[in-house]
Amino acid sequence: MDLLGRKEKEDEAFIVNFNQDCSSLFAGYKNGYSLFSLSSIDTMLEEIYRSNSEDIRLVERLFSSSLVAIVALDHPRKLKVCHFKKGTEICNYSYSNTVLAIKLNRARLVVCLVGSLYIHNIRDMKVVHTIRDTPPNPSGLCALAPSSDNCYLAYPGSATVGEVQIFDAVNLRAKIMIPAHDSPLAAIAFSISGLEVATASEKGTVIRVFSVNDGSKLYEFRRGVKRCVSIASLSFSTCSNFLCCSSNTETVHIFKLERPSPDAKDAVQADDWMGYISKAVTNFTNMALPSHVTDVFTQGRAFASAMLPVAGLKHSCVITTIQKQLRLLVASSDGYVYVYSISTVEGGECQLVKKHDLRSIETTPPPKPFGNEVKKCKKVKRFFDSGRFLSCAVTEGVPMVVPPATLPPGPSYASALKGNLNDSAKTVPPAEHQ
Repeated sequence: MDLLGRKEKEDEAFIVNFNQDCSSLFAGYKNGYSLFSLSSIDTMLEEIYRSNSEDIRLVERLFSSSLVAIVALDHPRKLKVCHFKKGTEICNYSYSNTVLAIKLNRARLVVCLVGSLYIHNIRDMKVVHTIRDTPPNPSGLCALAPSSDNCYLAYPGSATVGEVQIFDAVNLRAKIMIPAHDSPLAAIAFSISGLEVATASEKGTVIRVFSVNDGSKLYEFRRGVKRCVSIASLSFSTCSNFLCCSSNTETVHIFKLERPSPDAKDAVQADDWMGYISKAVTNFTNMALPSHVTDVFTQGRAFASAMLPVAGLKHSCVITTIQKQLRLLVASSDGYVYVYSISTVEGGECQLVKKHDLRSIETTPPPKPFGNEVKKCKKVKRFFDSGRFLSCAVTEGVPMVVPPATLPPGPSYASALKGNLNDSAKTVPPAEHQ
């Protein structure tokens, strides 16, 4: 039985995700993709753009700008960067293997292949660094911090254990390797500041949060005890006070990140006799019981949770503030978006505020088609015309640029990007390595 009165409809797979600051939702589906504004999601889901073109494999939007990165199902090795408001293709890259993931912030664009990562400078799309021979990563698991100041990239450092490699994507050097789990990684997420990274393993029972600076463990939460699950989504709230995760079960868990200062914590425990007893009990259990047993008692539990109507689907979840109210947003691969309220004081079960059906959203008029399509290149060389970045192909794993037969109309990449970044909160610092 459908808990929310869902209508029976034909199955249609959606690729759903949120942008870096949770201000919009993008959905890829058969014959196109759509972008939705989340500013009024409590009452309505506003579609701001729809493309009726090709089957979508991946789509990512750069914050609230007009720039989107797209990989089509028919061309899984080709990445296109488009200006969706003007209906123009700014540039494209063809890689030596299937593109498994795309990550963007205001400084970098990262493309993940099964055994390598390409780091592009977002201003001109040049490849500034390539991380080769990474452990096999068939799921394309990686994360890029939203912050340009702490522009870190995280990816699995091993295919057999849960090691997280943190890479400085601006200074282009490895920062730290964090031994996060015994089992291989299933999910990675950065906080908004980029200074904290959350991880989950393939077992899905324990979620940990680490400091990016020194690799120290800051929090440890237990999602479950008996049942191992597949974690589909892990996300810090935009206020950085909560962490949410979804899996192939019907429950979304929310954990509270309490950050008391060390001095205040020591003072409270010194004056509070309950703190003394708690410390004594903890020390006793650590000596009397095996470590894997004591972990169950010391790990934090979910502060709040939300029940979904259907288990077994892939869900993407975020926590953000909508019209001054904290909301949990869950987008499902079957085309539904759920909005839940969160009690920041009591926690507990989240209440459903609204359910949206992406297939019932009133469609916008079809956009104007892109200008002359850039022809496939056969030669490998770089070419710029009046500062315009055109297209490129990758042989031997190195992206290069070649000119098309006829230049498509439209603004240059630099001017388009500059105009869009002016709408963002922060501009991109100049790349230190070109």
